[in-house]
Parts: sequence; C-alpha cells; structure tokens
Amino acid sequence: MKQTLSVIIPAYNVERFIEKAIQSVLEQKEVTEIIVINDGSTDATQQIVEQFHSKYPIVKLYHHPNKVNKGRSASRNLGIQKSVGNYIAFLDADDYFLPNRFANDFKLFRENPTCDGVYNAVGFYFYRPATELELKTHQLYTVRQKVAPEALFKNLLYGKCGHFHINGLTVKKSVFDVTGLFNEELIVAEDSEMFWKMAIKCRLETGIIDKAVAIRGVHEDNIFDNEELYKIFNIKLHEAMAVWCSKNKVSTIVIDDVLKWIWMLKYKQQNKLYQDIGAWAQFFFSQPQLLFTKFSIKYFPVIRYRQMLFPFLYRSKN
Repeated sequence: MKQTLSVIIPAYNVERFIEKAIQSVLEQKEVTEIIVINDGSTDATQQIVEQFHSKYPIVKLYHHPNKVNKGRSASRNLGIQKSVGNYIAFLDADDYFLPNRFANDFKLFRENPTCDGVYNAVGFYFYRPATELELKTHQLYTVRQKVAPEALFKNLLYGKCGHFHINGLTVKKSVFDVTGLFNEELIVAEDSEMFWKMAIKCRLETGIIDKAVAIRGVHEDNIFDNEELYKIFNIKLHEAMAVWCSKNKVSTIVIDDVLKWIWMLKYKQQNKLYQDIGAWAQFFFSQPQLLFTKFSIKYFPVIRYRQMLFPFLYRSKN
C-alpha cells in the first residue's frame, strides 16, 4: 500500500499563526494532504487558508455545518472523516513542525509492521514575555525514556515518564476504527483521553524524545494556561475513560486504575461526605455496566472513608 499522510489542523481565529503552521507542513515531503478545519473563525483565517489552497492543491479547507464553532475535538473528527491518507498527524494552528518532522516516524513504521503510531518530543516558543520559571519548565514536552507499548498506558496515567503532545504523534488512520473519534464532550484533555485509548488498544512506539520535532506556540490566548478549567475536566476525563474501558472489554485492572484516580482527585477536593456520595451515585447509576460490579462497592465513599468514619473498629487491641 502506498504511504499517504494527512495532517489535520483545527483553526479558530488564528490569523497570526496559521501561515507559519501551514508552511511548516508544506515543507514535509511525506505529507500528501493538509486539511484545515475553519472552526467558525471571525478573523482573516479563512482568507489566508484560501490563498494557500489556490497555490497548493494539497491544502484543503472545510467547515462545520453553518460554519459554526464546535471546538477542537469536533474539528479534528471532521478532519479525520474527510482525510484520505492512511496515516494521520495533527498540528494545532498556532504551532508548527520542524524540518524532517516525519522522517524517523516512517522509518519506524517500515521497520516494525505492528507499530500503530509513533510519539515524539515537542518544544516551546514564547510569543509573549516568559517568566524565568516558564523558560525553565517549558523546554521539552516529552516522555523521558523509551517505554514498551504494553507499559505505555500506566506510564501516561501515573505520569511516571512524562507525557507527549499531539503535535508529536503520527498514527495509522485505522487506529480510529479501534479507539473511536475524539470525545466532543471534553473541552480540554480530549487529546489525553485519545492517547490513553491508543495506548490501551494499539501499539505506540517511542520516537525522538530528546529533541523537538515540532514547536508549541505559547501566547496570551492559550487554553492550557487555564488551570481551573483543567481541574474541572480532569475528573471528567477519567470518568469518560472509565466508561469507555467498561464498554470496550478493557482489563478490570485498567478500569480499577482509572477509578482509583477518580477517587484521588475527588479526595483532593475535600468535599462533604454527602457530596461524594452524590457524585458516586450520579456516575455509577448512569453506567449500569459499572454499577453491577465490585467497583461500585469498592469506590462507595463510606467504604473508602470507613477508617475515618468508624475509627473504633480499627483501634489496636494492644
């Protein structure tokens, strides 16, 4: 089968950045299709992409129905559905690829036919003034060591070896037949959920992790600076993952790991007991495939807090 690669770029009001993003993709010889999803932009994004399309036929432009704004997940999903490449990569519109972005990825694909995807390190570029701490901590977004595909999920879940960014990932399009598309209910962390699904169901190999293959632009409008939003959706991410696992015949060990994280995140909120019971009921009663398992008992708040609630039962007889 001929190797074809589609790069999908969701774009919303990115007139400052989109030209650099598209140009960086055009410079990659492996790319056969560039799909830009204009996600309801109200600035000059549309006109800039149209100029590229008129000059380079591989640049294609799509919209959601009625040209509405639907978010990154829906835009990536539309891009996947429209793509014709048998390999898929993503680029956020305010980021850009570095030279030879895909050379090592396809070397690994050729050498290992069972490989479903390759992940690499991504660097940072500050369009706004950066603090000394930011410059120190924002150097490479990467997994710090090579991880066996079968160990990747647990490493990502617990953050043992770091994480990878969507700009550094290349996968076979067939992967989405196994994982499904991006979760459009998640405003943030939708990429993390997808990575976890891929790590569970597919074989993702470690690529270049000691230097960047792409650059993430840091500016005033970055959503990843919104810590409160991530706190809210971190629990939603884990809940969505637990549901997906329970519906896709994933090991109970994996489901237990995810539910354990939900509990730890809830515990950090220091809610009242009745609030935790309410959250437990809302989650488990909406998911009968989990309600009638050992997990609904194991993670019932009264059970989790039993030593705190009933200390007399745990006093030493000595």
